[in-house]
Amino acid sequence: MPPALLTQYGTLKPEAGCDEVGRGCLAGPVVAAAVILPDGFDCPELRDSKKLSASRRGKLRHLIETEAVAWAVAMATNTEIDELNILNASILAMHRAVEALQIAPAMLLVDGNRFQPYPNLPHVCVVGGDDIYQSIAAASVLAKTHRDALMASLHKTCPEYGWNTNMGYPTPKHLQALIIHGRSPYHRLTFRPKVQLKLML
Repeated sequence: MPPALLTQYGTLKPEAGCDEVGRGCLAGPVVAAAVILPDGFDCPELRDSKKLSASRRGKLRHLIETEAVAWAVAMATNTEIDELNILNASILAMHRAVEALQIAPAMLLVDGNRFQPYPNLPHVCVVGGDDIYQSIAAASVLAKTHRDALMASLHKTCPEYGWNTNMGYPTPKHLQALIIHGRSPYHRLTFRPKVQLKLML
């Protein structure tokens, strides 16, 4: 097993890890999470959510939500993505998650290389941070599991797109369903040119 992820970036406490999921999807919201882990938290199994099985993510979600000092999940809708663009909507979702924390952090660790400062709160962007710091990995797991559950729920409304398995990503089944059925109210309109390009290839 690889070594455990780092537990702390700096000396400012509490430190919240932030991450988002769903940027590359054709449908559904982008979902973000913010997590403050307790001192001494050590979970060697915690990794970037993309490297974990669904069952492992489910178990880690329960652990994180039980053991975290504070955690919150928030989103930006497909309509907001169209209005703001996906980067700004992702940052909006992360800001909303930070705002929803029941304990105010003193520092933010943000996965990736782009972020807009949260008012009166220092932050550090870490490329690949969800596989470096436990707090960011924990946020990755919560964002992924909450978004997957939401897309599985939306699948019941629009089963033709297969969102219970593709979670809104541009799989062949999803693209074919768009040809046959057109867009749903949950699709991102500004992502349509990319869909058309894929369909022509």
